[in-house]
Amino acid sequence: MSQRVASPQTFRLQGVSCAGCVKKIESALNEVAGVEEARVNLGDKTLLVHGPVNSQACIRAVESAGYGAEVAQASARELREQQREEELSHYRHLLWRAGIALGLGVPLMVWGLITGEMGVHSSVQQFAWGTVGLVTLGVLMFCGGHFFSGAWRALLHHSATMDTLVALGTGTAWLFSMLVVLLPQLLPESARHVYFEASAMIIGLINLGQALEVRARGKTSAAVEKLLELQDTSARVIRSGEEVDIPIAQVQVGDRLRVRPGEKIPVDGRVVAGESLVDESMLTGEPVPVSKAAGDSLSAGTLNKNGSLVLSAEKVGAETRLSQIIEMVKNAQSSRVPIARLADTISAIFVPTVMVIAVAAALIWYNVGPDPKVAHMLVVLTSVLIIACPCALGLATPMSVMVGVGKGAENGVLVRNGKALQQATDLDTLVVDKTGTLTEGAPKVTDIESEGDGDALLQQLASLESRSEHPLAEAIVAAAKEKNLPLGEVNNFEAITAHGVSGEVDGKKVLLGNRKLMQREGIETGQWPEKAEALAAQGRTAMYAAVDGAMAGVIAVADPVRHDAQAAVKRLQELGLRIEMLTGDNKATAEAVAKQLGIEHVHADLLPEDKEKIVADLQKGGAKVGMAGDGINDAPALARADVGFAIGAGTDVAIESADVTLMRSSLHGVADAVELSRATLRNIKQNLFGAFIYNTLGIPIAAGLLYPITGTLLSPVIAGAAMAFSSVTVVSNANRLRLFKPSHDLAKSTGGDA
Repeated sequence: MSQRVASPQTFRLQGVSCAGCVKKIESALNEVAGVEEARVNLGDKTLLVHGPVNSQACIRAVESAGYGAEVAQASARELREQQREEELSHYRHLLWRAGIALGLGVPLMVWGLITGEMGVHSSVQQFAWGTVGLVTLGVLMFCGGHFFSGAWRALLHHSATMDTLVALGTGTAWLFSMLVVLLPQLLPESARHVYFEASAMIIGLINLGQALEVRARGKTSAAVEKLLELQDTSARVIRSGEEVDIPIAQVQVGDRLRVRPGEKIPVDGRVVAGESLVDESMLTGEPVPVSKAAGDSLSAGTLNKNGSLVLSAEKVGAETRLSQIIEMVKNAQSSRVPIARLADTISAIFVPTVMVIAVAAALIWYNVGPDPKVAHMLVVLTSVLIIACPCALGLATPMSVMVGVGKGAENGVLVRNGKALQQATDLDTLVVDKTGTLTEGAPKVTDIESEGDGDALLQQLASLESRSEHPLAEAIVAAAKEKNLPLGEVNNFEAITAHGVSGEVDGKKVLLGNRKLMQREGIETGQWPEKAEALAAQGRTAMYAAVDGAMAGVIAVADPVRHDAQAAVKRLQELGLRIEMLTGDNKATAEAVAKQLGIEHVHADLLPEDKEKIVADLQKGGAKVGMAGDGINDAPALARADVGFAIGAGTDVAIESADVTLMRSSLHGVADAVELSRATLRNIKQNLFGAFIYNTLGIPIAAGLLYPITGTLLSPVIAGAAMAFSSVTVVSNANRLRLFKPSHDLAKSTGGDA
């Protein structure tokens, strides 16, 4: 399981078009000393390199593979802006190229369909078609020059790419046609057919397909763009008593910043003055604004709603939570899912195989095919080369992963790598930590049973416990503060080991502790032990309270179950997951919580190593295990699990040990991740199936398999259109993931409270 590492170097690539290109670049980089991992993101044409390696060495390695690269020196936001501008410019150029090529190809094709005159049988036709041939050459160079230059680079490096197939197909059609024009006497009458319209149409249709692909592909990075838009460009800093707007890059740790209503929080920090509601939905998925006051933490990118805040900057630049989230999303989008290895392997050998098949099919048609043999041979050769381009195959997985990871980020689910995204699909068991995951993680007063006024008793007990440092004491004091009960004067306070506490509150002697304390002080407990035992059976810690020598009541404290835990557990079970609770708490409390949540399998009184062992034992039994936790003691089990889910409010150690980080403290995030994983993998399989079927059926048809039935061959123009739009289909299908919505409506479930 991968741990968080230093940010990788980012490079922008030129000339990358298919999975074969990706394979060659990554292989070249892996040979460079110091490179720990190299990943190409075909979706946005970037390269991420992990490891202590010189950037120039990486660039030389990319160039040695036949491609271009440059260091992406701009910030993530500036880089995305550059990419967007370049994509728009590239899109327009592709449309222009498509328009020019089709402007020549379509009239030629219509001419052929109407007149049927596409041959060279006279000197007039030689001149006319020679002129068309020169115009077509211009179109090939202007509109399709990038295919030919790409093919040449590949040839120089003893490899073949998609560009190779397009260049060979269109170039062969043009060369044959020029041979017909210049030396028609070398060919029989039946073979003197020109294919200039095929060359022009193929170039035009592929450019059009790539333009539509670029447009659709731009939508796949919408999630990262939304995150980048959260980053503010300036901040209002308070210096020498004056408020000054400065660029965000100039903010330093320790600076005090003013954030007015409606403004974004510029950096991570802590409130030092003011109160407000802050919308954290874009980072956490929580729909309800959170109340913030002095001492509360703030995250960059969240939106200040209605009050003015002064915050002290604690993390700036790349250290902010938002920047780390953006980096994590980008890393995950460029990572590989295991299923992609199949596509990578096939793509690496696909182009050379197709070239062999194309030549073999052409030779068969030339030797045993019907007349005109040469014309049929050329049609088959061109059609096979064009229709077999593996663009769709190369885009099948990275497009889905990009959209899937982005949708996860939108829903507060940060996936660290593609492997986790796929493995979450196969989970059948989820082991869950109790404290802080199923429960709130902090004790609270749950019950007050009293002889008289409950608030008066709570006020006396809170006053007494205000002198104690015990965690349960903090819960009692917090309960009194929530009710705005004033604390009384305490004298003669005493902590009695293993029994409780005693003291005088406003002149009255108050005792709070276990039954042994009451017996020691000679206080008759009456029927109160039965009530205390009933509360203990529900997993609560019950304490006896006495005032001036008489029982006053029982107060119970517990770590309450999260408001949405029961619904989340039920949802996970409906997804087919077996839930097992792991906790270091005592068995009685654990079983009480499990009963409340409908969890059958409980493991209590565990040490951290025990949790890891239970996960390992489940795996040995054949289970695919996910682990959800938030504490340091959960880190070993999170690392051991097939997929570790860290609750976002948990410790850094837990988050760094996990594959998936849930930005909100709810198990619904695990269910969201599982649903997203299944939707993404289903989408990948659809893409791969479509690409495989397309090539599996397309190549035989292009080779003439249907000729005995139909009497016609597949037109190279149709082959070009099919190849171009297969990639558009894959990217469009991947973009359907952008419509993904978790089955759980968080806003509805919270009822307006968070």
